[in-house]
Amino acid sequence: MALSTARLPRFPAIAQGAIEFGKRTAISAVAIALLLLLWELLCSGESPALPPPSRVFSDTWDLIIDPFFDNGGTDVGLFWQILASLKRVAIGFTLSAVVGIGLGVILGSSRWVYIAVDPVFQLLRTVPPLAWLPISLAAMKANEPAAIFVIFITAIWPILINTAVGVQQVPQDYRNVARVLKLSRFQYFTNIILPSTVPYIFTGLKIGIGLSWLAIVAAEMLIGGVGIGFFIWDAWNSSLISEIIIALVYVGIVGLLLDRLIELVGKLVTSES
Repeated sequence: MALSTARLPRFPAIAQGAIEFGKRTAISAVAIALLLLLWELLCSGESPALPPPSRVFSDTWDLIIDPFFDNGGTDVGLFWQILASLKRVAIGFTLSAVVGIGLGVILGSSRWVYIAVDPVFQLLRTVPPLAWLPISLAAMKANEPAAIFVIFITAIWPILINTAVGVQQVPQDYRNVARVLKLSRFQYFTNIILPSTVPYIFTGLKIGIGLSWLAIVAAEMLIGGVGIGFFIWDAWNSSLISEIIIALVYVGIVGLLLDRLIELVGKLVTSES
C-alpha cells in the first residue's frame, strides 16, 4: 500500500507530460497541413515551376512504399541510399570526434599553444566543405576515403574548439583541489576535466553531426555511387523534380533524428556525470 501511495504523485506529472506532447504534436500537424495546403495552391496552375505535394506523392509513391528494393548498381531504394550516406557519416564523424576531443583537451590545457594555433583553426574552419573535395581526391585517389575526409575536416572544428573552450572554463578551484590531492594525469582527466567539459563537448558534437550530414549530401553529388546526395543529383539530371523533393524530405528527417540523438546522449551523459 505504501508503494502505491509513493507512486501516486507521479501520475499527474506523466499525464501532464502526455497532454503537453499531444498539444505540441497537434500544433505541428496543423502547421504542416497548412504548409502543404499553401504549397498545393501555389503550384496548382498549369505548368508550375514545382510539382504540388499531391503530384510529388503520386510520382514517388513506389519509392515511398518500397524503400528496400535493390536492382543492382545505383538503382536501389531510398533506404539503401540513406544507409550508404550514414555509413560514411558514421566513419567521418567518429574520427572527427576522437581527434577533435583529444586535440581540444590538449590545446585547452595550454593557453599559449591555444593562442598560437587558434588563428590557423579559425582560418581552416571557414573553408566550405566542398572546397576540400578536390584536395582530398588528389591526395587519396579514391572517392570513398575522399568523401569521408570531407566529413572529418568539416565536423572536427566545432568539436575541437568547443572542447578546448570547455577545458579552459574548468574552475581554478577544481585545479587547486587536484594539486592538493596529487591526482595523476589520468585521475585529473577523468575526475576533473571530463565531467566539467561534457556540456561543451556535446555542443560541439551536435554542431558537428549537422555539418557532417550537410557535407556528405553535397560531396556525394560529385563523387557518385550509392548515396542520398548522388540520388538527388541523378534525379536532377533526369528532370525528376518530385524525386528530388521527396529525397530532401528524407534528408531533413534524418538530419533531425541525428541532432536529437546527439542531444539525447548528451543529456544522459550529463545527468550521469
